[in-house]
Amino acid sequence: MKKVLFIIALSLFTLNQLQAQTSKTMKQELKHVVFFKFKSTSSPASIDAIVKAFNHLYGTIPEVKSLEWGLNISTEKLDQGFTHCFSLTFSSAKDLAAYQIHPAHAAFKALLTSDMEKAFVVDYFVTPK
Repeated sequence: MKKVLFIIALSLFTLNQLQAQTSKTMKQELKHVVFFKFKSTSSPASIDAIVKAFNHLYGTIPEVKSLEWGLNISTEKLDQGFTHCFSLTFSSAKDLAAYQIHPAHAAFKALLTSDMEKAFVVDYFVTPK
């Protein structure tokens, strides 16, 4: 329970920081990048179902401006077992926050529980060249 409360408090703190940053960067897009490492016991069919479910979030959650994904093909051997990368684009921290509490996102996260070994997430505002 303490861990859950800590995660909620940390998420709220992070979202407040993102919202403060949004006011400074109103024209910049916000990227939400998610990397997945699946359990060795996960079947290809289960992983395919997860990929399809993640892709279904685009079009289901209106705040998601775009979604792209791909499989890791790096030859550098620095991936630490992460095989799948998903990149979502949002217009603001407020839109990202709406995505994170959307029922479709909650249902997707529930789907992950039996196959997910580890996830890694990075959120950033796109900096123009």
